[in-house]
Amino acid sequence: MKNLTSVLAFVLLTAACSQAADWAPEKQKESQFTERMLETFQHGVKKEWGYESPQRDTFLVLHPKRDQTHAPLYVVLHSAGHDVHSCLACTTQVGNHDIYRAPQDFFALYLDCRANKGDWWWGSDKYKGSEVSPTDRRAIDTVKWVIEEYGIDENRVYLCGNSMGGSGTLGLGVRHGDVFAAIKANVPARVEHVSNRMYFPPQSVPANLTLPDPPIVIDYSAQNDGWSKGHDTFFQAMNDRKYPLFMYWGPFGHANNHASILKVNDLINSFDWLSVRKNEAYPVFTNASTNDPLPWPDHVDSQKSGQVNAFFRWKDVSETPDGIEMTLYLLTPAELKTSFTIPTEATADVSLRRLQKLKVASGMTVRWTFGAASGEAQADSTGCVTIFQLKIVSKPTVLTVRLVK
Repeated sequence: MKNLTSVLAFVLLTAACSQAADWAPEKQKESQFTERMLETFQHGVKKEWGYESPQRDTFLVLHPKRDQTHAPLYVVLHSAGHDVHSCLACTTQVGNHDIYRAPQDFFALYLDCRANKGDWWWGSDKYKGSEVSPTDRRAIDTVKWVIEEYGIDENRVYLCGNSMGGSGTLGLGVRHGDVFAAIKANVPARVEHVSNRMYFPPQSVPANLTLPDPPIVIDYSAQNDGWSKGHDTFFQAMNDRKYPLFMYWGPFGHANNHASILKVNDLINSFDWLSVRKNEAYPVFTNASTNDPLPWPDHVDSQKSGQVNAFFRWKDVSETPDGIEMTLYLLTPAELKTSFTIPTEATADVSLRRLQKLKVASGMTVRWTFGAASGEAQADSTGCVTIFQLKIVSKPTVLTVRLVK
């Protein structure tokens, strides 16, 4: 019996190793690109991804310009006009899909969805429901493989994309706050992907499903771009769910050149999304008095530029099992040069997400202070705490939230 047990254990281990080896990405090429090492990989599929038939996929790994350990990762999803190779080629020219260009001290991962029909539109065309699709699983597992293979700082992984890749960024990214610290979508083409994957209305999150807190989301879209249709419902769903959103718009069309867009809305790069860390709590600002009226759906001919939550910032997050402190404030004209009028005060509902040490269960009561203001708040059914209508000014003010014992 002992020998039989040993044999069975060996067979199971061998099968598991074989399955992992079957998927292990194979390096096809190593070269230099803009004075950085570039590696080209191909791989097959994992059975658990759920593809109907075998396929081969390509991804590119661009190294930092200088060797470093524990580097961050910049993940790029291409648009419908590109594949993984032409996407990377854009980065040699300033103004050509600027969102594709990774900082020189980052690793960068360029994924492909063009080679296989079912992956088109990052899986949202074929897999229209709320369940995570084979394409989603492939993309996320590839990101995780790169994190492990290159010793990436897992708390500094960022996702971005343009147009179709912006749609994919929202659809894959918002659902996977356990992987990405922050995501940025340049003129995302359609919001159906994220609406489906996140069970946005008229759907609702199943009672037996717990979604991770989302990454910080940055979205810039143009009301005179037909692909931006539905951003009103996207904004409302994010606001109602108390999800983090920085949103910018203006009549800049389906643009990918940052210099051109900045002439219309100079806020699109104002939030330092690449400094957000996955292992740090963040505040969510909703129902802010300083938000501009959305042009969708009835004023898409408007020539006005606008923003949601553009002027809020936070710092000095300190967290224990008993409570959390963070400093909230509004930017000042000295800190942000913009054509927008920066308010001196704002009111907003502030929710706490991605808590690391403080555990708050559904219905629990917390006690909070914010400057001279104080009160109690009760966690919602998901354990999210919201303090309603805080008055936030340019002077940094400490928000303290502690459990009621």
